[in-house]
Amino acid sequence: KSQASEGWRLVSDHYDDGGLSGASLERRALQALLADVRARKIDTVVVYKVDRLTRSLADFAKLIELFDTHSVSFVSVTQSFNTSSSMGRLTLNVLLSFAQFERELIGERVRDKIAASKRKGIWVGGPVPLGYAAVDKKIVVVEAEAASVRTIFGRYLELGSIRALAEDLDCRGIRSKPRQLSNGRTLGGRRFGVGALAYLLKNRFYIGEVVYRGEVHRGEHEPILDFALFEAVQAKLTAQAVARRCRLWGAPAILSGRLFDNRGNRMSPTHANKGGVRYRYYVSQAVLQRKPQPSGLISRVPAAEIEALVVTALCKHLNACGAGERLSDNDRDLLERHLERVTLTPNHLELRLPEPIEPRQADHPVNDGPLDQPCPRRR
Repeated sequence: KSQASEGWRLVSDHYDDGGLSGASLERRALQALLADVRARKIDTVVVYKVDRLTRSLADFAKLIELFDTHSVSFVSVTQSFNTSSSMGRLTLNVLLSFAQFERELIGERVRDKIAASKRKGIWVGGPVPLGYAAVDKKIVVVEAEAASVRTIFGRYLELGSIRALAEDLDCRGIRSKPRQLSNGRTLGGRRFGVGALAYLLKNRFYIGEVVYRGEVHRGEHEPILDFALFEAVQAKLTAQAVARRCRLWGAPAILSGRLFDNRGNRMSPTHANKGGVRYRYYVSQAVLQRKPQPSGLISRVPAAEIEALVVTALCKHLNACGAGERLSDNDRDLLERHLERVTLTPNHLELRLPEPIEPRQADHPVNDGPLDQPCPRRR
């Protein structure tokens, strides 16, 4: 009613994103407003203040472009300007620049506050590890889960293998910590994977410490584990990692750590013995960790065949780029130097090289023009 003198007529719909930040355009009411703008149901968009629409200068430019395309004016009631004049546009951009500055300043203050709190060992939110719960913004020990954590660390020292530990925990019925999201979905509460266990075994939170950007600080929460047990596990993890690297270097699986299936899962070497003959394969981690397998997943490939294909394709590519005279006769050394990743797809192999290779210049160039472009990193 206050703007009736302008000849405006209020539409029946309301576009109210109460409680949501203007830092993002992904707001339900705003998206409904933009849909009506595109449908040409609106002539003028009126807001109380500019930063109620958006605090981002880049986002605002997109909105104004959309409004202009559909002949929609933009008006801020309390700031007494609109986009129908050049002065109004200038004023609007200046005000929005300050709004964006304010948002960035708030973000910096929040990050500084989080950093200061973590350096004091204060929990500032995020997923709570197994063995703990957040109560009144404090971390408290959940004894039943804490017992499971102690079992996990103790059993790893006995078994000496994370994969064997995962199988053991599955048999014991020990599951990951369930977490309920704001949308009602529940994550966790399922069988431990190898990666999750490796992260848990290295988590210094269990000895009452907080790690922030590589720095270790004493936490306010109560530790679950003895320091001696935690350090024994770390020593064993380190020894296992060194042994694994040595084992992989001497093993015939030259694509270990570099081969991935068409869903992005790492493929690990394995074998089967039949009639006294060992058959080598690469198997997707989705299969090894018993994850749900999507349709079309490449779950297993013969090792010798895929290794030969990769080496042949890599040598052909390097020779075409003029690097053939520098190639090693050792396949493992060749892959170590020239290959980062291999992705399997139903129809082809995708090889990713660590860096482009400049093509060899001809012995008798025709002219002094520029060389051809470097050979691509993907094949």
